[in-house]
Amino acid sequence: MLDFIYYPVSFIMWVWHKVFGFVLGEDSGFAWALSVVFLVFTLRLILYKPFVTQVRSMRKMQEMAPEMQKLRKKYANDRQKLATEMQKLQQQNGANPLMGCLPILVQIPVFIGLFHVLREFKPGKTENYFFNAQENASFVDSDLFGSKLGSAIFPLQNTASVTDLGGNYVAQWVVMVPLMIAAGIFTHITARHSVDRQQAQIAAGTAAANPQAEIMQKLMLYVFPIGVVVGAPFLPLAVLFYWVSNNLWTLWQQHHVYKRIDAEESEKREKAVETAKSLAPRPGQKPVRKDGKSTAKDVRDIADEPLSEDEEAAAPKGSDGASAGSGADGGTADGTAANGMSAGGSGTNGSGTNGSGANGSAGNGEKKPGAKPVQRRQGAKSKRGKRR
Repeated sequence: MLDFIYYPVSFIMWVWHKVFGFVLGEDSGFAWALSVVFLVFTLRLILYKPFVTQVRSMRKMQEMAPEMQKLRKKYANDRQKLATEMQKLQQQNGANPLMGCLPILVQIPVFIGLFHVLREFKPGKTENYFFNAQENASFVDSDLFGSKLGSAIFPLQNTASVTDLGGNYVAQWVVMVPLMIAAGIFTHITARHSVDRQQAQIAAGTAAANPQAEIMQKLMLYVFPIGVVVGAPFLPLAVLFYWVSNNLWTLWQQHHVYKRIDAEESEKREKAVETAKSLAPRPGQKPVRKDGKSTAKDVRDIADEPLSEDEEAAAPKGSDGASAGSGADGGTADGTAANGMSAGGSGTNGSGTNGSGANGSAGNGEKKPGAKPVQRRQGAKSKRGKRR
């Protein structure tokens, strides 16, 4: 039924047994034990890239946790809309929650496959998937310090007992107890490394606290290691080699990958800080536009600057040469009246103090023939006026 799992698992184990059997002898218990260990290493090497993707995806999911919490509150009564918005948020940030499950989902069938293949090593059997009758007999007859790799102290259904394979219980316990203790310790250390990292991220504010995650952390720290120790006597001895080597690889892989990703993120933060510093203006420096020109101008420069043609055309003009803001016939800006009558008294035909006279004559100087009049911006003081 599950031959598509059993055959690949038995093939990888068969290849490594050939390698170590060539050096140590095909009937050596060490050759068979190492074939199980390197079966694990081969699988984990194949899953290395998915594990890196898993870590990155989990990091993004942790960074998105505050935004996801806001969406849950906003769409608490609309599950369909919540699912749509969650999917959009994950796509925008390049996060995939399924990638976090991939390595585990792949390892479970391999564990089941190995367990089944080990159970099928029995005396008198002609073949065991990739193993022929001679290789089957080699596994049954091999021992490791007197223990049998394919037998269990308390065998489950279809699992060979110690006596079935010609072993003895004392040697089996002697080899099994250190292995099951090591399996429990390494399981706890691996879980502790992962939990400490998550708690450090929560303390730093880069991840949000999750009650469900806290429950899972306690299971990983205590329940799983105890389960390995309690369940060890019911499993074939070779499965304990699988468990110990798998946890050793996981511990190394977590340390290596997390260190690499932390270094990458630290480098990104440093580059972002350097970029921000390079773009910030120096103290006392005028802001510079993209075209390279300064955006700040002195008000005195603006006051003496001639108007452009567009500004001159838009400037209001009085009739008969009156200055800007004048009334009819050259009246002054202080309250205009007909024929130059000001609010404070009358003027003669538009005459005024320091103002424009009738027919465009100006007080205190005349315009040169053909010269373009220079108009000053209203509200600005000239350099000459300021010096006076």
